[in-house]
Order: sequence, then C-alpha cells, then structure tokens
Amino acid sequence: MLLTRLSVRGPLTGWPAGLPPVRHLGEHGLELSAPVTFLVGENGSGKSTIIEAIADACKVNSEGGKAGTRYANTGPATELGEALDASFTAEGLRLTRGPRLKRRSFFFRAETLINLGRAVSGLPGYWTEHPDQQSHGEGFLTVLESMVAGPGIYLMDEPEAALSFMSCLRLMGLMDRAAAKGAQIICSTHSPILSGLPGAQILELSDDGIHPVEWDKLQVVDHFRRFLGKPDFYLRYVLDD
Repeated sequence: MLLTRLSVRGPLTGWPAGLPPVRHLGEHGLELSAPVTFLVGENGSGKSTIIEAIADACKVNSEGGKAGTRYANTGPATELGEALDASFTAEGLRLTRGPRLKRRSFFFRAETLINLGRAVSGLPGYWTEHPDQQSHGEGFLTVLESMVAGPGIYLMDEPEAALSFMSCLRLMGLMDRAAAKGAQIICSTHSPILSGLPGAQILELSDDGIHPVEWDKLQVVDHFRRFLGKPDFYLRYVLDD
C-alpha cells in the first residue's frame, strides 16, 4: 500500500461539506485497505469530488494528468484538496513527492482526456498514439495501458465512460496486473463490471456517508441484475405509455 488513510484538517465549510460522504470523511476519516479501491455511488454523491482531492494530495492536478513532468498542469487545489490529509507510506511519499522524474502518479479523468491527449500525445513520458486517430474507447485504453504500469498511485474517474463490455474486462485485467506489480489504484465508477475485480475494496457513497460493501450487495449491481431480468419493471417509469 502506498496511500493508507484519508482525513480532513479542521471543520470543512462550503459546498463540498454538504455532501454526506464528504462529511463522513471529515468526521471519521477513511482507511484504504487494498491495492485497488472503488468508489461507487449515484451521480452527485461526491465520488469525483473525493477523487479530485486525492489527486491534489498526490501532486497531480485535479483536472487530470501525470505528476512529475514539465507538462503537468499546476493549477490551484480544490477546496477539499486543500483540507485533505493523506497518509502515505515511505514508498508512497517517494513516488508522489520525490525527485520530479521519479514521481509515479497519474489521474485519468474522462471529461478532460481528449484535450489532454491532444496536448501531450507524442511528448516524452506520454503515449505516442494520437486520440483523433482512434475511437473514443481505444483512446481511453491507449492512455491507461501507457500510464498504469508498475509501482505508483493511479486515480481514475469513471474510466468506463467510453468502454464496451469487453474493454471493461480488459481494463479490469490491467488493474489487476498493475496492482500485482506494486501499484495502488483508486477508481470512481458506476460499472458493475470493474467493481467486480476480486480482492478490491469497494466503498459505496450514499446519503448515509461512505461504507464498505461486498460487490453483490452494491445497489448498482442489484439494479443491473433486476433490469436484465425484467426491464419492463424499470421502463414503465421512464417511457411514455
């Protein structure tokens, strides 16, 4: 493990403090207990807010990108990122705060990936393929396969956004291989596929805060299972008669 615990310094004010998972983080802290951790919850639950703050703590800009290169974005930290305390192991500190060229942390953010790819494709330390010459999903996997390798802290915000079923399985395999080589991955997701990675820590974000949960007890897994078994049960609420 490279990053073991998250907590918040002092009382948090402003918008993010109103999110129950952020409030839970401030009151109780959060232990990270596995090489791969998934944050799962509905839109607006606070997944991205927390992932962005962790990126700030890892010295990666919250807009996404790679730490330790001269091309890295160095904008201001988020409000939660300013208040977040992250407890790193000695190896974690070396990989996030050591010499610039030896830092190994990367934040994959679906919303900003295309702009990032257009800006840095082909530059030293990045991938060679240009996103405009690939499909959306192929571009995602090119970035992930290039950046997520070996010891390091890798943050992902909804990486499944452009991925097919088979590509999600491919990404799951990539996560597993990287974790076996000393990586730590923290990923926010809606995907019942990715969150099914064996051995991963799953944290569900809801109005009750943040709680560990088994994969087959996740609300999103239950919904997908029910929908595939009986879609009409859901469609009657969203389709006109």
